Amino acid sequence: MEYFVLFRRTNQIKEELRQVKRRHYTIAIREWKKKKFKNIHCLSVLIFLCLNSQGVRKSYREVIDVSWGDPHRAGVKPLSFVRQVLAACLYPQLMDGDKLMVDVKQRAQRLLKTCAGGSVGSYSDAAGIPQIIQSVSEYILRRDGGIPCHPENIYITPGSQWALTNILKVLVNSEASPRTGVLIPVPCHSTTIVSLTALGAVAVPYYLSEERGWALEVETLQQALDSAKGVCNPVALYIINPGNPVMFKAGNRRSFFFYEFVSYKRALAEIGAPLSDTVELASFHTASKGLMGECGLRTGYVELVNLDPAVMKYINNLFSTNSCPVLGQVALDVMVNPPQPGDPSYPLYLKETQHIRASLAENVRRVEEVINSFPSFSCQSLEGGAFAFPRVFLPPKAIEKAKEAGLQPDTFYCMRLLEEAGVLFSPGTEYGQMEGTYHISFCIMTPTDTMEEILKRLSTFHKQFMREFA
Repeated sequence: MEYFVLFRRTNQIKEELRQVKRRHYTIAIREWKKKKFKNIHCLSVLIFLCLNSQGVRKSYREVIDVSWGDPHRAGVKPLSFVRQVLAACLYPQLMDGDKLMVDVKQRAQRLLKTCAGGSVGSYSDAAGIPQIIQSVSEYILRRDGGIPCHPENIYITPGSQWALTNILKVLVNSEASPRTGVLIPVPCHSTTIVSLTALGAVAVPYYLSEERGWALEVETLQQALDSAKGVCNPVALYIINPGNPVMFKAGNRRSFFFYEFVSYKRALAEIGAPLSDTVELASFHTASKGLMGECGLRTGYVELVNLDPAVMKYINNLFSTNSCPVLGQVALDVMVNPPQPGDPSYPLYLKETQHIRASLAENVRRVEEVINSFPSFSCQSLEGGAFAFPRVFLPPKAIEKAKEAGLQPDTFYCMRLLEEAGVLFSPGTEYGQMEGTYHISFCIMTPTDTMEEILKRLSTFHKQFMREFA
């Protein structure tokens, strides 16, 4: 994948910047000692002058990496309640003092009682800790307005991608003829396509309509099915909600990141029998995205609906090979049961979550405003998801230069942006796109000042790039 070329170069640039910084710190300290300055302020001035001297090759001092859907990597602060509960579970002695709120202690004590031996270092059942599975079930019940949710149909997993890959293993018959097919949206995250092809399946693309705000059109799905005839046997439809890297919009229904969540389980139930009783559904969720952003804890869940009991038994055996770490399950419990009005931790929780929401709303406004001000860019309204996926109209000379370099045109653009502006985006080619179109993808869940710096660097770079290849 071409992204790994960018990733490798990013690490090289970071090391180059570290070496430059070390070299200039050494020069500054040597000069400070030579001149026998006693005031530490003089040392600070010398370091500043050295870092801003002509010896610094790059126009930036650090690389801003927003190629991942990782809010914490991008600078978003973790939620205090989440980290306090995790800390108390890891080191219960913290609950002896008065530094933690009462509800934090109560939650940690309750969760530790569900752990074998009262420790998060113990193993859990293959499907997850039963009490936490029950909490997830109750959360889904509330989310879907009372539609039944059965704990025995829920598995807590080490990340949603792990769960997705294993469900695909159940669906895909590598020896079948014709091969197993899965309908996937375009754009779609590359890891899904890699998982499918590694299992011997065929990824059957259905293209979302960029001109209609990444809408899904029924006609497009039918065309995708028609294209699969004689090539593969489509057995599943993969839908991302909210879209990654774009928002998913079906007809007049939209899945808003913080405004409206569209539950496909609820939609299936609303269709009614016989489909609501027969269509098989696997629904995934994760603590990595949204307000939590706890990507490093690698935790999520999958709910399975209308599956045959024999298949459920097979899945139970398959999932038992790799249970989710208990600490991740603790975070999942907090995600589905956050502090409520009246709880001691609620005021701070509300303040922090409102700040994240407000920052995201401001980033959305600024990204649309700035990017759409460029004549050679087009960014659809960012109504869902954690990514912007704007289209960039590259000049023919830039496309030709990319071919000479052995890169896709949007990868070439991202490489130049990395080298000259110190910003790492993902190229649209990693996600799939209509032939002849080029895109860039970047996470918008950052602090507002970080996003302003990104847009400033992008603006300066883009103008220079377009002048060079005009």
